[in-house]
Amino acid sequence: MNRVYVCSCFAVTEKQVKEHAEAGACTPRQIASACKAGTDCGSCVRRIQAILGRGNCPRRELVDQGMPALGADLLTVEDLAPAEDLAEDLSEAA
Repeated sequence: MNRVYVCSCFAVTEKQVKEHAEAGACTPRQIASACKAGTDCGSCVRRIQAILGRGNCPRRELVDQGMPALGADLLTVEDLAPAEDLAEDLSEAA
């Protein structure tokens, strides 16, 4: 079996990086979170960037629109109740 290592520090292969990308990792930081590649000496970060390219990535599309890439499915600030409403609810519960 011929393995092409992207990250020698953590023995991460090109196949593994591509699998993480297919699972939704769109940036070197997200790849690092998934498998530690790029977190030690850093010499593999450019190779990871090249593997990721500028392909279709839902998270990247969110970032391009100015939205957070991680936790994008969470509530937005506009969805939250005003602090006054929360304080009122807490005082009623006490």
